[in-house]
Amino acid sequence: MSGRINAYFVCAGKYHDIDFARIEILKLLNEKERIRVRMAETYHDLDAITASDFLITYTVDAIPTTAEQEAISAWLAAGGKWFALHGTNSILRIEDGLCKAPRDEAPVLMHMLGSQFVAHPPIIPYTVEVVEPDHPLVRGIPPHFEVLDELYLADIHKGNRVLLQTHFNGMAEDGFEELDWRTDEPRPVMYLRDHGAGEVLYLTLGHRRGRYDMEPFTPDYPKIDPGAWIQPAFYELLRRGIEWAAGLGQWAPDEQRQPETAEIPPSN
Repeated sequence: MSGRINAYFVCAGKYHDIDFARIEILKLLNEKERIRVRMAETYHDLDAITASDFLITYTVDAIPTTAEQEAISAWLAAGGKWFALHGTNSILRIEDGLCKAPRDEAPVLMHMLGSQFVAHPPIIPYTVEVVEPDHPLVRGIPPHFEVLDELYLADIHKGNRVLLQTHFNGMAEDGFEELDWRTDEPRPVMYLRDHGAGEVLYLTLGHRRGRYDMEPFTPDYPKIDPGAWIQPAFYELLRRGIEWAAGLGQWAPDEQRQPETAEIPPSN
């Protein structure tokens, strides 16, 4: 049994190689013949979003308006699926040389997403661990794998089902307003969150920065930050997230279900 699956893809933002992420995610979406994609840099086309079967986002400080948040919330509560990546939960305000995360600008959005980015430490390798090894979204993923990515320090809302997590007890990178994160609580990396009859899957991995992505601070960033995009485990998580959002594979109706995704070897 087949039928078209409509995806809406929002990809935009600051201080990241949005072009790279856009191309890679579109390639993954294109692996599924039934998925057809409309995409934009904003959430303005609410008719198209709410007519879609699922929403996928890779954004950094690209925030829907209050009216857009409320419309997406209603669509999600009615049974929509949202696969949110990396900085979708970020609001960045630069004041007095510091990056601030205002909590009052998009409360509906952050409630839907289940977290709000606040800061990250310097980009160094860190270990991601699988919390629910039997869950199909992470089954067969190495129980511990290392990434060189932004480790998200965030306000976390109650009600998230954490599938991947990491640990950090230290200071954020200079330039963020909130520097002190010396607590022992785990930091979610991937989680599911119910919203009415709908659901959000959030994956914080996916940092990528190229030479020309730090304007206006510098016209030529001295290196490329590849982030988790060099990890086979990250691409597997993206593929499974797309299948989850589209209702394919493990999440398809019984009569359409294909064999489960094979286990993958350790990524390093």
